[in-house]
Amino acid sequence: MTALTLSTAAVSGLRADAIVVGVAKGAKGPVVAPGAEAVDKAYDGALAGILETLGASGGEGEVTKLPAPTGFKAPVVVAVGLGAVPDKDDTFGAEALRRAAGAAARALAGAKKAVFALPINDAADAGVLAEGAALGAYAFDAYKENGKNGKDAKNGKAPLAEVTLLGGKPRDAAYKAALTRATAVTEELNRARDLINTPPNDLYPEAFAAVATAAGKEHGIKVQVLDEKALAKGGYGGILGVGAGSAAAPRLVKLSYTSPKATKHLAFVGKGITYDSGGISLKPAGHNETMKCDMSGAAAVFAAVVAAARLGLEVNVTGWLALAENMPSGSATRPGDVLRMYSGKTVEVLNTDAEGRLVLADALWKASEEKPDAIIDVATLTGAMVLALGNRTFGVMANDDAFRTAIVEAAEEVGEESWPMPLPEHLRKGMDSPTADIANMGERMGGGLVAGLFLKEFVGEGITWAHLDIAGPAFNESGPFGYTPKGGTGSAVRTLVRLAELTAAGDLG
Repeated sequence: MTALTLSTAAVSGLRADAIVVGVAKGAKGPVVAPGAEAVDKAYDGALAGILETLGASGGEGEVTKLPAPTGFKAPVVVAVGLGAVPDKDDTFGAEALRRAAGAAARALAGAKKAVFALPINDAADAGVLAEGAALGAYAFDAYKENGKNGKDAKNGKAPLAEVTLLGGKPRDAAYKAALTRATAVTEELNRARDLINTPPNDLYPEAFAAVATAAGKEHGIKVQVLDEKALAKGGYGGILGVGAGSAAAPRLVKLSYTSPKATKHLAFVGKGITYDSGGISLKPAGHNETMKCDMSGAAAVFAAVVAAARLGLEVNVTGWLALAENMPSGSATRPGDVLRMYSGKTVEVLNTDAEGRLVLADALWKASEEKPDAIIDVATLTGAMVLALGNRTFGVMANDDAFRTAIVEAAEEVGEESWPMPLPEHLRKGMDSPTADIANMGERMGGGLVAGLFLKEFVGEGITWAHLDIAGPAFNESGPFGYTPKGGTGSAVRTLVRLAELTAAGDLG
């Protein structure tokens, strides 16, 4: 992980590999952003003009490097685009700061230390810059030659090792708290990214459960693991049915973080399909290669619970990881089979590639037994949600409109794109089955909403519940942008942590 520090020292005297400054897109050309005044002065006030000559415009994520002014101990200045100049009070939004810090950190791969002279008005700004830098510097190279040494064999560059935020007050309690929070959240989010990126031959249900167990011991979280025998004894037909075709047996993992000062209890439920072939309803060619990411929901839940524990939040948080590998074999569940779920309800399986809702159904009912104040499930559940919202936005469904709105607002606050989605009751009829209580498929149109309606059937009566379908943003198959890498993104981690914080503060229901 990139080390994060604060400093109020003079920028010219700081030893580093580079100094990062912000540049915005103005009406008549690039404009040097606040925080870089001392650097601009060293260029005799000509930094904006020099950057324009070099082709910089200040556009979001744009990176321009130039030699540092005479007398500076750092050899290079890196100008990163913040986007348009703010309309009011010259204050850049939190997400613009995060993305700029992330783009700069990525551009400085191979450097040991960088000083970020970006806009900081308060401790909150310091926190979001720290988040962006730590997330942008992320790299997954454990499987590459020399990867164990923190180097990418292809380009020989390790992630940026240290970031000093200039203008951050190292002795101020608010600034220190912001940095502590950013460190905990980004370290756990990056751990979620590692899990998502790990090949499925190394991350199968038992292995994921072992990671959770080790983290629990480290951070004082109680961990309970139900193996295949315990699942069979308990009647978890959904999880067992999905995992029946694999040599790697399924698991249900419970992580319990408790605070002695808590008055509220949140339950997070994550879909953890460590590899999804589609089962007997095999996915077509071209759709299998990234299916190691189908456990992104469980990774997000795991990371959020650990982050809550590290931050000592005054709320009880229980995480449920529904882990299975969906494979075709002679023992696999067939289309037409009927599974008896943990709730006692029967499900006719019409498509074995609609498996995530089956493992979630068991975990949701189990989570409901504890009567938490709210349940939030997270899953890479449907391609239909990607068609509806694209690759960067997750859908939010809920059995309570106010709760759904609160989640969307929390996601926006932490920089995650989401959109409220309905649960139209008329779509429920499409899942009627002549054989079982319900089928795992319904109408094709509105498939993401149908999946949400299926999950709703397995939430205990009177419990507030929401469903986050992160199928789009969970895995980035295109190039990196801002603080988002190619591969696993850790989508929904920050939203879950923020919801836990709001609940602890009494601001969420």
